[in-house]
Amino acid sequence: YGIFSGKKKIGGEEEIDVFKSVGLPYIPPELRENRGEIEAAKEGRLPVLVECADIKGDLHIHSKYSDGENTIEEIVRKAKQMGYEYVGIVDHSRSMRFAGGLSISDLKKKINEIRRLNEKIKDITILAGAEVDIKVDGSLDYPDEILKELDIVIAAIHSGFKMDQEKMTERIIKGIENEYVHILAHPTGRLIGKRDPYRVDVERLIMAAAKRGIMLEINAYPERLDLPDIYCRRAKDEGIIMVISTDAHHLDQMRFMKFGVGVARRGWLEKKNILNTFSLKELFKKLKRI
Repeated sequence: YGIFSGKKKIGGEEEIDVFKSVGLPYIPPELRENRGEIEAAKEGRLPVLVECADIKGDLHIHSKYSDGENTIEEIVRKAKQMGYEYVGIVDHSRSMRFAGGLSISDLKKKINEIRRLNEKIKDITILAGAEVDIKVDGSLDYPDEILKELDIVIAAIHSGFKMDQEKMTERIIKGIENEYVHILAHPTGRLIGKRDPYRVDVERLIMAAAKRGIMLEINAYPERLDLPDIYCRRAKDEGIIMVISTDAHHLDQMRFMKFGVGVARRGWLEKKNILNTFSLKELFKKLKRI
């Protein structure tokens, strides 16, 4: 077997031989979906896809403060073992009572603990964050005077899934227009095999995020894989920076990062398109855009 020109074998030992035989550079498997990859290869425009080795941190991890199973110190220890430079401890906001949502006083307690740990622990930086609910009216679950104390603010929908498309879209756009929001989590809300995406105009969301400078999450949790790859590519086209996060609730789930990287690769994303490939200095510069 192999690749033949007449009876002469011209390749076949390696996959790359197939591409060489038709005058193309190697096309990564994730791009082989007839979405312009042949033309891009011919014209030398194939992206250099992001890899797991490029990831410098995980910015969406839940701790015991809400519905996570581990202490902040345990999470940080695991992050260091994974070679990360930074980690975001992002717990649920107060309206998420069923998931241990934090009161304002508990959130302040968590922030203070993180500040103390950053003085104590070397070689990694801990970001104090919150996954803040966008309420039905589009307002956020914490007031601005609390949000501004956080290193990272991730807005999310966790209720009111049955709103019609227009209202849901307006709700999310209003939420991400808050000056302290950095990232929109799991933008379509899907749970694979369990819940359809909520009715939302994703194209409008992408345009609103691009206008506002909001980053969109690729949630690597296997049931989510959200934002889906086709929208990742659209977001890239609009200049949006993405964030690959595990949404881990216990240490073993931090390994889910590879699934998010897979989605990003299918979406034609490169290292420069992913926030958590940035150095710590670049990361803080981006987060302080406000």
